[in-house]
Amino acid sequence: MKQLIDYIPLLIFFTVWSLEPRPVEAFGFSYQLGGIFSAAEFLLTSSIITYGVLYFLKRSLDKFQWITAGAVILFCIPTIIFRNVEFLKWKAPIVNWIFAAIFFSSTYFSKKPAIAHMMDHAINAPEEVWFKLNKLWIAYFVLLGGINLFVAFSLSEALWIKFKVFGNLTLTFLFVFGQMPILSKYLPQE
Repeated sequence: MKQLIDYIPLLIFFTVWSLEPRPVEAFGFSYQLGGIFSAAEFLLTSSIITYGVLYFLKRSLDKFQWITAGAVILFCIPTIIFRNVEFLKWKAPIVNWIFAAIFFSSTYFSKKPAIAHMMDHAINAPEEVWFKLNKLWIAYFVLLGGINLFVAFSLSEALWIKFKVFGNLTLTFLFVFGQMPILSKYLPQE
């Protein structure tokens, strides 16, 4: 459920980007709705609202939500102010590399790796399994950051945005699904 809520701002971003840019008038104001910069404005606003409501309801956000919200703010604001999409293109690679760094550093600065912190409440796996999975997640985040960088700066805006919204989700789903053979023997039995 948490992942679906975290995905709402990205779906709003994609929806607004997909609109043919056109002026919208309301209360004496004119706004250019549609296109990349309008989508960035909606991404920023919807992220602040989504994470603000989550924080209000739960009185906390997890580290990954803080990083994602901070990155949206950090990369959307210059994109909007300078009308330069290059800032936004760096968001996904940098966020993925930050996640890789967190997973990497967790093996040195914590009693258990980051993946165990995230999943050991649901799966009772031995320590060596958590360390193996953590290494896989580090490699995945480094690779995904590189793929996002390549897609953002080598392909068209349309392909970049479609990959950003649907490609990342698909790759992550496949990666998680690929770990099931490792985790299946540790899942709780009914």
